Amino acid sequence: MRRRIRLMIVVGLIATAFDVGLLKLLVGRLNVYAANAVALGVASALSYTLNRWWTFRGDPEARWVRRPRTFVGVAIGAAAIDYMVLTIGLAFALPLVAAKLVAIAATGVARWSVYRRILLGRVRRELALRFDRPPVDRPLAATVVLPAYNEASHIASTVEAVHEAMSGTYGSADYEVLVVDDGSSDETVAIAAAAGARVVSLDQNRGKGGAVRAGMLAAQGRAVVFTDADLAYSPDLLVDVTQRVEEGWDMVVGSRRHSDTDTVVQAPKIRELGGRVINLLTRIVLLGNFRDTQCGIKGFRGDIATTIFERTRLDGFAFDVEVFLIAEQDRLSLLEVPVQVRNREGSSVRIVGDTIKLLNDLAKIRRWAGAGLYAPNAAQQSVLDARSGADISPASFVTSRR
Repeated sequence: MRRRIRLMIVVGLIATAFDVGLLKLLVGRLNVYAANAVALGVASALSYTLNRWWTFRGDPEARWVRRPRTFVGVAIGAAAIDYMVLTIGLAFALPLVAAKLVAIAATGVARWSVYRRILLGRVRRELALRFDRPPVDRPLAATVVLPAYNEASHIASTVEAVHEAMSGTYGSADYEVLVVDDGSSDETVAIAAAAGARVVSLDQNRGKGGAVRAGMLAAQGRAVVFTDADLAYSPDLLVDVTQRVEEGWDMVVGSRRHSDTDTVVQAPKIRELGGRVINLLTRIVLLGNFRDTQCGIKGFRGDIATTIFERTRLDGFAFDVEVFLIAEQDRLSLLEVPVQVRNREGSSVRIVGDTIKLLNDLAKIRRWAGAGLYAPNAAQQSVLDARSGADISPASFVTSRR
């Protein structure tokens, strides 16, 4: 998909060059508006041809190219914008080429908005395909991963709450609570173990991404879900997520932007603003326009979790973006579900500092993706290929809680 976007940009630049060049060539032979009509027609025909036979070659689902009514409609709308902006530019005594370039920029924004909706709608539809896969060969039904750093004051009650929620559906021998201690300097490890959790200890503090990765790769459950140690989300949702995974979804992710989400304790305004800024910036990398990439509860098929987290590289909070990027790339099935949020008082969000760090991490993700560093190896690809058939669920993105 990203390759197609790059090709569309190249095609756009070629069509723009023909548009401007023909306009300059024809002005003098025809009046400016007739010349512009010819230039627009040739550029649009060239764009259609190149996109059909180059950008989307071999893609049976590129209906907007193979069935040209949509393309023609967009072209007509763009032409109207071009003429309007060109007329305004000439009225303000701009040189012809300058006025034309402004018009092209305006139409480019309009075209890209439409094409992006089409392309990204395709991504969303692919993620909504639920595939039949063979059973996961693991000893436990479910694993709950809790990344923890200096959580001695909360971890016992968290582990107990998770046990209480999970034991209503799973037998004690069918699931595990896995606490990943992220280099804590307090008694988190001992208290978590005493509360009935299996503990994986990291030798130094790596960040949430590193802790979640370690937990996902150590998990023994056929369904694996991680959530925050402060239990900002209702423990009952852990059961919902694992059961959705058991229904056949590769990934099940919580969304605080879901229409059915229930916020019991409102987050501070600065934290809400930070979350919205982060979600907006993720569109630099992601195609799917996900409503909430940073929600702290996500579930996976056990084997899919392994294939994903063997490839994640970031240790900070932007690791979630890597997970979504890999899901898009691997064409995994993904379901968004509403959550019940109990925000803990206080906020660690630093708008400026976190935004700068996120932009740096997003640049790394773009660079690594371009270099093919997220491509699956042979063993990972064999897991991804073990699927047959698809069930397009009408409830893919509109679900209700238990």
